[in-house]
Amino acid sequence: MPETHDALTHGRISEWRATLIVRETAPLTREHRLQVDAELAPQLDSAGDRRVADLARKIAYRLDPGAAMRRNQKAENDRRVTIRPAPDTMSNVTGLLPVVQGVAVYAALRKHAKTLRAEGDPRTISQIMADTFYTRLTGQEASAVGVEVQLVMSERTLLRGDNEPGYAPGYGTIPASLARRIVRESHKTWLRRLYTAPGSGELVAMDSRRRTFRGKLRDLTVLRDQTCRTPWCDAPIAHVDHARSTRMGGRTTAANGQGLCEACNYTKEAPGWRADLVTTAGHTVEITTPTGHRYRSTPPRQAGDPPALPSNTDSDD
Repeated sequence: MPETHDALTHGRISEWRATLIVRETAPLTREHRLQVDAELAPQLDSAGDRRVADLARKIAYRLDPGAAMRRNQKAENDRRVTIRPAPDTMSNVTGLLPVVQGVAVYAALRKHAKTLRAEGDPRTISQIMADTFYTRLTGQEASAVGVEVQLVMSERTLLRGDNEPGYAPGYGTIPASLARRIVRESHKTWLRRLYTAPGSGELVAMDSRRRTFRGKLRDLTVLRDQTCRTPWCDAPIAHVDHARSTRMGGRTTAANGQGLCEACNYTKEAPGWRADLVTTAGHTVEITTPTGHRYRSTPPRQAGDPPALPSNTDSDD
């Protein structure tokens, strides 16, 4: 794409604008990309980022409509709902939907918000849309959260006003005051005690004769590990599986369980991958990759555990 490259080199467009053009034309052949580049060239300097991306997409659809439909069908198969933390203990719940459904959802929320505003509702349109989004999905008012959110906090935080943060599975760490407020303002609250071993802070073990992790044993493992246990993977836990596999003599216990995302759980079954439970105290799992590299994984510190102190023991390195 020589015209786009020239505009980027001479500072007439930003890197982001060039990225948008490349992204929209990636599935095309070289000849078609050259044609898109030539048609876009007169408008690269004057049009905005959204307009440039829309023009690139429009030309690409015209040149190769078959590729556009194949991409659309694949994208529709990838529809999903995800949650990610946002600043100030907020969250982004995102629905990746086909365009017709997405537009319909947004239009319905906005129409309802405008109606309430016209009737004198003091909330902003954005606030009404957010509250309506929650209410229509859960069937409850935004102020009466009746779903199980599984907040984890120490008894000192819950009952004594301590500042030790809490943890919300699926979101992450939250301030102690917010954790107490959620409990205080909930319509109903159920308390479930989780015991940790003195010193190590390890959640109490639970044995099972089953080969799969279910019920309270699965819940315990998810609460302990919080996110996927594979090093550098922060994806939400989808599967709970054995650290030492059952074919290698591993048992279905909390000590031998680990929370993994779907991709990592399938990957560890591929040839060359191996996971071993190194220690039950602290639940350290060693992962060996097909290249022979070894990495160790331990669960995060539990709510209420004292911070780890620097070791006075000299390293062997």
